[in-house]
Amino acid sequence: MNGALIIEALRSPRGRGSDKGSLKGIKPVQLLGGQLQALAQRTGIDTARVADVVIGCVTQTGDQGSNIGKMALVQARWSDAAPALSINRYCASGLSAVQFAAQQAMVADGLAVGGGVEMMSRVPMASDQGPLTHDYGFQRATDLVPIGLAADAVASLEGFTRQQCDDYALASQQRAAAARDSGSFRSVVPVQASDGTMVLERDETPRPQTTAHSLAQLEPAFAAMGEKYGINTLLCQRYGLAAINHVQHAGNSPAMADGAAAVLLASPQAAHRLGLGARGRILACADASVDHTLALTGAVDATRKALARAGLATSDIDLFEVNESFAALMLHYMKHLGVTHEQLNVNGGAIALGHAMGATGAMLVGTVLDELERRKQRRAVVAICGAAGLATAMVIESLA
Repeated sequence: MNGALIIEALRSPRGRGSDKGSLKGIKPVQLLGGQLQALAQRTGIDTARVADVVIGCVTQTGDQGSNIGKMALVQARWSDAAPALSINRYCASGLSAVQFAAQQAMVADGLAVGGGVEMMSRVPMASDQGPLTHDYGFQRATDLVPIGLAADAVASLEGFTRQQCDDYALASQQRAAAARDSGSFRSVVPVQASDGTMVLERDETPRPQTTAHSLAQLEPAFAAMGEKYGINTLLCQRYGLAAINHVQHAGNSPAMADGAAAVLLASPQAAHRLGLGARGRILACADASVDHTLALTGAVDATRKALARAGLATSDIDLFEVNESFAALMLHYMKHLGVTHEQLNVNGGAIALGHAMGATGAMLVGTVLDELERRKQRRAVVAICGAAGLATAMVIESLA
């Protein structure tokens, strides 16, 4: 898979993942289908030549059930010769989908597509009612805790303060608003209704009115839950903590979002045969799994593995695009990898832009390529963690 080329990477604007979101009236199959249609049009590919399409989607039920990847190909009027599957690696699903598609492109010496979709306004998180969220006995027996409390535990272990987390969140909002308003997100494909009317042209999730004062007024989101269900005690006993410092709240946690993304991959030989120019090259990928209770620290491990496979160090990387699972986890990433905030999520992240769970990882590929091209820089790491300790990272080189 090393050396697979990124021909194009597109994403929808993110809509609010609630009843007030502009994309609420669009079905997931339509949202993803629109991105696939745009991908085929922009690249001019014969979709019958695509060896596989791999789509990340976390909550695969209702509107997102029945292999949403294949259904979106039908919606996009792609050739019936193009196969597809849908995968769930929790929040890392979209980036894993790009990784698997790259592998398929290299094995087939052809084309493949990786991407993702999640519409949290229509298919709420945990509506599939799996054991991660709905089997309390299983959770207690295995020390599997809600991820917000895991983030508070990481903050407590590392000594991160509420002020530090809020400062990070404020920067995410300011960066995202500036990037959106300046047109930095060039890979965004506006969403239109079936009659051609415009539904959403740009991300509606950033909150540029956010201030340090407004963040400071928000109550910790997970303190009452941790106390009521004895999770604080469990975490203190497991990690030798005197107390849990509840620093996460609605303003420094990822916002729920709707979104879809599609990335076209090719082997170098196939790109040459088909006359396709490439925006980037995948240098290495890595998956990781870490302590399932702390859950969200795996982006560090996956990044280290991916860099080692690429024969690179953090000092060789220009930009780091890491899903903002929670503010405390971004502080953890910077601390343990020696990455500066000037390199990390320079156009904001999920705290401001929103987290469309199954799509976010694939979205970040286009986001970081846009920025590498704008800055005329060379290399980036995309990394994302998921529930139960899962994580994926990818090292990308710009060819622009």
